[in-house]
Amino acid sequence: EHAFRAGLHLAGHVLHPGDGHAAVLRAAEQLAERPVKGRRAALHRAADVTGMAVHVQIVEDALAHVIRGEFPEAEVLMGTATAGIAHAALAAKILDLPMGYVRGSAKDHGRGNQIEGRLSPGQKVVVVEDLISTAGSVIDAVEALRAAGADVIGVVSIFTYGMEKGKKRLEDAGVRAVSLSDLDALVEVAAESGYIKEEDKARLLKFRDDPSDESWMK
Repeated sequence: EHAFRAGLHLAGHVLHPGDGHAAVLRAAEQLAERPVKGRRAALHRAADVTGMAVHVQIVEDALAHVIRGEFPEAEVLMGTATAGIAHAALAAKILDLPMGYVRGSAKDHGRGNQIEGRLSPGQKVVVVEDLISTAGSVIDAVEALRAAGADVIGVVSIFTYGMEKGKKRLEDAGVRAVSLSDLDALVEVAAESGYIKEEDKARLLKFRDDPSDESWMK
């Protein structure tokens, strides 16, 4: 999972949908220099990276669209370390907004910063996260930003499990969270696409409702 995410982030920095022809030319040049046996594998890798770049662009455009629509007053985007940093950076570029990120804790060396990036007291901030489960890490980021004087107006994530614990934490913290997708939608699409059986849907949602009950795996 971590390797896949890293690949997506890298692809997002290296290629964009409009770079298709240049990417093909670069791949062709590299292939011409390789032994015949290595060309097929190299071609597959080039196709994978190009495809992932398109997927990354779709996700970042969607994040930017949600931020613009749900939190139009946003002045700064702050990613959660480390998975939210790249998404905050790319969405901020699309929206032409400054960005930074929040560590899980302050550094134990240097200036000891927990928040990196320019942030002025009173600025309206949207926190960008990749995944919300119990919401612990994103709440920690929100609290650190508030302590620094920021006005955190919301959280945007790519995916949420929709766990009650996470929803309760966000509600108690007075944080409005918007996600691109959730477990309910994922389960429906997986069933429609044939990745899971219809009878598996309730079993997977049971995990969301009570993660400590491992009977859903049986």
